[in-house]
Amino acid sequence: MTETHDIDKVSGRSTTGHEWDGIKELNTPLPRWWIITFYLTIVWAIGYWVFYPAWPLLWSHTSGILNYSSRADVAVELANLEKIRGDKMVALGAAPLAEIEKDPALLALARARGKAAFGDNCAPCHGSGGAGARGFPNLNDDDWLWGGKLDQIEQTIQYGARSGHSKTREGAMLAFGKEGVLKPAEIATVANYVRSLSGLSTGPGFNAVAGSKIFADNCASCHGDAGKGNQELGAPNLTDKIWLYGSDEAAIVETVTNGRGGVMPAWVGRLDAPTIKALAVYVHSLGGGQ
Repeated sequence: MTETHDIDKVSGRSTTGHEWDGIKELNTPLPRWWIITFYLTIVWAIGYWVFYPAWPLLWSHTSGILNYSSRADVAVELANLEKIRGDKMVALGAAPLAEIEKDPALLALARARGKAAFGDNCAPCHGSGGAGARGFPNLNDDDWLWGGKLDQIEQTIQYGARSGHSKTREGAMLAFGKEGVLKPAEIATVANYVRSLSGLSTGPGFNAVAGSKIFADNCASCHGDAGKGNQELGAPNLTDKIWLYGSDEAAIVETVTNGRGGVMPAWVGRLDAPTIKALAVYVHSLGGGQ
């Protein structure tokens, strides 16, 4: 590479003195407007750092001279929205659940509010459409552990299941194998018996009489003699072919061996009373409400 400063014959501009393989670099400065804009952005950035939150600190961040907060803006907007909804939400909170479904205006409000609250709080477990998943109940069918009437749904939303709240829904599937109540062979037998209650196939050598006795001695107190369940205890119906944790033999053996005890959080105190009512109405309207 050679460095020879001269004037380019074509453009009339001086060169920088850099040349590669016979190609010379022109000394073409940036446009003045571009340079001015560049320096203005630097000034703008410095000003932003001073006036607005910008720099992260160990536990917080710089607040800036203006002490601006986008979260505060959102809080104000939400408060304004609540003012707009105020009278309607008061009416929703005051109306009995049964009356809400009879009033078209209140029902429309409850469904809209309930759908939004469901998406924000319930969908991560039950799915955006309430179809549930393994271990999370489907809210679209007619199978309910604790009851599918409006007031029952509202109570479940308020206090949850095994949530630790003093009014929570209690009840859990016992660990018959882990606690040594049943032996592995007995668990396999009763698992096949439970499958037979839903008309599912059973394993080779299955003894229905033995399975019936094991079920009567250990399971009927919660699930009923015929396996129809008990909503007061949260014991599922074992005959309706709807399974929360799976219907294959291995899944049922796991349930009988180690028990089950899913947790639903209590929403009272997290959500206001009108929103919980709206959620109850929305869930009830998904198709499975009793």
